[in-house]
Amino acid sequence: MLKRLRIKFIAVIMSIVTVLFIVIFGFVLHFTTQNIQRESIQMMRAMAFRPPDAVPMGRPDNMPDNIRLPLFTVNISDDGKLTAFGSDLFDLNDETMLKKLVDAVEERKKDTGILPDYDLRYMRDENGFRKAIVFADISREKAMIKGFIRNSLIIGLIGYAAFFVISLLLAKWVTKPVEKTWNEQKQFIADASHELKTPLTVIMTNAEMMSDKSYSESDRDGFTKNILSTSKRMRGLVESLLELARLDNNRAAVKLATLDLSKLINDSILPFEPLFYENDMELATDIDDGISVEGDKDKLRPVMNILLDNALKYSDPADKATVKLKRQAANCVLSVSGLGTPLTKEELENIFKRFYRVDQARNDGQSYGLGLSIAESIVAEHNGKIWAESSNGYNTFYVSLPLTAKQE
Repeated sequence: MLKRLRIKFIAVIMSIVTVLFIVIFGFVLHFTTQNIQRESIQMMRAMAFRPPDAVPMGRPDNMPDNIRLPLFTVNISDDGKLTAFGSDLFDLNDETMLKKLVDAVEERKKDTGILPDYDLRYMRDENGFRKAIVFADISREKAMIKGFIRNSLIIGLIGYAAFFVISLLLAKWVTKPVEKTWNEQKQFIADASHELKTPLTVIMTNAEMMSDKSYSESDRDGFTKNILSTSKRMRGLVESLLELARLDNNRAAVKLATLDLSKLINDSILPFEPLFYENDMELATDIDDGISVEGDKDKLRPVMNILLDNALKYSDPADKATVKLKRQAANCVLSVSGLGTPLTKEELENIFKRFYRVDQARNDGQSYGLGLSIAESIVAEHNGKIWAESSNGYNTFYVSLPLTAKQE
C-alpha cells in the first residue's frame, strides 16, 4: 500500500511538473519567436524606406547600425524591370532568381510573409512613387530557434530529472508518518492477536477438560472458575482495545466542562487507599485545593486510576507512593511517584507504546501494557501532556493540563 501511495504521489508531482514545463516552454518559445520576427520586420522596414543610392551594392558596412540581418531589396519599375541592392551575401545579378522571388511574392496576398522554399522573409513596399520588395534571410532565425529548443530540452531534461529525485525524497518524507502509523497498526494487530490467543487457549483447554468425565466434580468446578476468571481478564483486554480504537477514531467528542480537578483526584484516590493498605504500602498526597480545568471527568478519572494502579503494582512497599497536584504558570501538573526499579532511557521513551511492558517478570497476567497508552490518548484529547521521569530510584509520571482561563 505504501509503495502504491508513493508511486501515486510521484506520478502526481511529475504530472504537474510536466504540465508546468510544457506551458512555460511554450510561452517562452512563442514570445521568443515573436520577438525575433518583430525585430526582423523592423529591420526590413528600415531598409525599405531607404533610397537605393543610400546603400551601395556590395557595401553592407554602410548599412544603418540597426540593420544586422542579411537582406536585400528588389525594386520593380513600371515596365517590370527588376533592380536589386543590399547584402553581398546574395547573388543579386541573377535576374532569373529575382523573377522567381518576385512571382512567389505576387502569388501571396499578404504584404509580409515567408517563402519557405528559399528561407526568406519578404515585405512589400508599394506607394505612388515606388514599388519594391524587401527580402531577409531567415536561416539564422531558424538556427536560433532550433538552438533555443535544443538548449531548452536539455535544461528541461536536467530539471525534470532533478524534480524526479526531489519527488522521490518528498514521497518518502510525506509518507513517513503514514508508514509509521501503518507499522504501528500492524504491530498493534499482531500484539492484540497474541494477547487474545493466550486466554482463548486457556478457556478452550479448561472447556475440553470439563467435558472429560474422568475428572471429579471438584476438578470441574476448578475448570469453571478458571474459565470465568480468564473470561473476565479477556473482557478487560477487549474493553481496553475498544477504548483505544475509540480514542484513535475520535468517535465520541470530549464533553468539556469546568471541573474541580482537585476534588476529582481526591475522589479517585479514596478507592485505592484500602488496596495500598492491604499491600502494606503508604499513599501520601499533596494536592492544592481549587484547581479547575476544562475537561471531561468521566475520561480524566481513568487517567488517575491508571497511574495509581501502576504505582500500586510497581512501587517498593518499603517506601511510600506520592500523589501531587500543583499549579505551574498557566497549567497544573499532576505527578504520581514511587520508589522502584529505575526506568532506563529506552523504557521512558517506549513506556507509552501499546502492549509495552517494562517488567515482564513481575507481570501478574492482569496487565496488557495498554493502560498508559489509553492515558496518553485521553490527556492528548484534553490538550495536555503526559510523560515519565526516573531519578534517584524514583519513577514519576507527570500529567500537565491547561488551567481554566480565570485561573491563569
